[in-house]
Amino acid sequence: MRIARYVAYGGEPRYGIVELPEDAGDHPDTVATISGDPLAGPVNYTGERYALDDVRLVSPVIPRSKVVAIGKNYAAHAAEFNSTVPAEPLVFLKPNTSVIGPGEPIVYPPETSDLHFEGELAIVIGRICRRVPAERAAEVIFGYTVANDVTCRDLQAKDRQWSRAKGYDSFCPLGPWITTHLSPDDAGDLHLTTTLNGEPRQDSETSLMVYPIPRLIEFITSFTTLLPGDVILTGTPNGVGPMLPGDSVSVSIDGLGTLTNPVVAED
Repeated sequence: MRIARYVAYGGEPRYGIVELPEDAGDHPDTVATISGDPLAGPVNYTGERYALDDVRLVSPVIPRSKVVAIGKNYAAHAAEFNSTVPAEPLVFLKPNTSVIGPGEPIVYPPETSDLHFEGELAIVIGRICRRVPAERAAEVIFGYTVANDVTCRDLQAKDRQWSRAKGYDSFCPLGPWITTHLSPDDAGDLHLTTTLNGEPRQDSETSLMVYPIPRLIEFITSFTTLLPGDVILTGTPNGVGPMLPGDSVSVSIDGLGTLTNPVVAED
């Protein structure tokens, strides 16, 4: 199942089930409206349906408390910065105010001159959880989506910690929807690509993560409680690089869709 948040004809954001041609359904390329919040409990179809081309997709989830992100989780990415893989997952936080959706602009702040894209697989948490063993990680996962861990590379080096460099408003694009039918093993074996203005930049597999999805959940929940709607960014592969105002960056993960955002200068 693919769950999106969308806006139709200037209305308020609503949840819907995305129906694509590969689903072999009767209504391809549409979104069927559902009532309520799927992260909060059961939902029902309302009977409304819109063509995907007629709605504007927004972030499929607004984290209720936090985005937990993982650094250096691909050996090739660590190597491209002359770094080593950490002995245990390297965790940092992004504020929930950094989250934007598909098509929304990544804002290039005046404090940086080296803004980078980082395409990533994101996990959406579905229930309150603490100290989850790896073998039970699937029980707390609601689904998966595509992310871009936008980073001011120069501020990251200057500050020697990552809160400002990765925490600006608009620095956590998510979308286009949440895919709920994958197991951690399935999500841990997907093809990820990033393009800048249509030119390939990143091309890798989530199977190359140093710490797989169950281990990440076990580690994160060993020190903090995760809430429904919290998001985990699982790290980026090699090939990250700069982007400028006027550019367009797209992150694609097989089976999860493509997340595209323009880059604009801050007014």
